[in-house]
Amino acid sequence: MTGETKEENDLFYTCGLIEYISRLTKNKKKTVVEKLGKDNIKKIYELAEVYHCENIEKVADEFIDIAQITNGGYDCTSNCKYRIPTYWEIAKVYKRLIVMVNGNSEMLVDTAIDVLSSWIIEKFDNYNSSMYYENPSYIYACYEEGKIL
Repeated sequence: MTGETKEENDLFYTCGLIEYISRLTKNKKKTVVEKLGKDNIKKIYELAEVYHCENIEKVADEFIDIAQITNGGYDCTSNCKYRIPTYWEIAKVYKRLIVMVNGNSEMLVDTAIDVLSSWIIEKFDNYNSSMYYENPSYIYACYEEGKIL
C-alpha cells in the first residue's frame, strides 16, 4: 500500500503520460499541456485507472493524434551525463509538487496544468543538476518563490 489516494494515483499516471509524450515528441511539458488542453488532460486523469492497464505507447499515440502534437526540437535527455530518470520517477516529483501546491481533489487538473506549464519544470529537465531529486519541501518553496533558493 502506497498511502496514496486514488486521486493522487490518477494524477501520477497523468503526469507520467505527459512526461512520456514530451520525451517522445521532443516538446516541453508546457507545449504538451497546451496542445492537449484541459479537456484531454481531464479525460486522462478521469480515466487513468483504465489507461494505466493499457500500453503507454498506445495511449500516448492516441493523444498525440487527438491533440495533433508534432515533433519539436526540445531534448532534455541527450546531454545528460548521468542516469536519466524514468518518466514514472519524474511523474512522482510532479505529483508531489502539484499536491503540495493544491491537494484539493477538485482542483488537481487545474493545478497540474499550472504546475506543468511553470518555470520549474525546465529546471527538473536538467538531469545534470540535482533539482529533480531535491527534498519536496525545498522544491515547493522554490516554486512558491518563483526562483531557485
